Amino acid sequence: MSKSSNIARGGLLTALGVIFIYLSNVAPTSKIYLLGVASCIIPLSIIWTNIKNSIVVYGATCILCLLLIGFKGGVITYILFFGLYGFAKYYIEKLRKLPIEILLKILFFNVSIALIFLIYRVFFAGLLKINIAIPLAIFIFQFVFLVYDYALTLFISYVNRHYLKS
Repeated sequence: MSKSSNIARGGLLTALGVIFIYLSNVAPTSKIYLLGVASCIIPLSIIWTNIKNSIVVYGATCILCLLLIGFKGGVITYILFFGLYGFAKYYIEKLRKLPIEILLKILFFNVSIALIFLIYRVFFAGLLKINIAIPLAIFIFQFVFLVYDYALTLFISYVNRHYLKS
């Protein structure tokens, strides 16, 4: 595939990422869903172009979102988790050992969520209110994360099977 084709595809994917992250910040509901859709762009970029181009797509998406949207919760969540998870998933799944993969994915998730929680506590102190016990919240978040990971795996398989046969 030519470099110009990768650049064009990267620009298209960056624009889509910015649009979905913007929508997640202005929509009254479905914020996490829209960030999840935005997170599908990085694995799509890895499949459609290559890993180096995907890093540029991630970086450009993050910079554009910070410039256009600002330092908001959805942008920070994308930068620290949803955008990076496509890369983490790509490298972790190269191990081909399911128990280790699951452990590493949960470790990545927990570290990302801890960083997001710390940033929210510092910069958005009034907005963060958790009304359930922390261990229960962690368990629920990890379960939802595993469902998200499975859905992302299904998306990647579907795209590989039906659209990217070139």
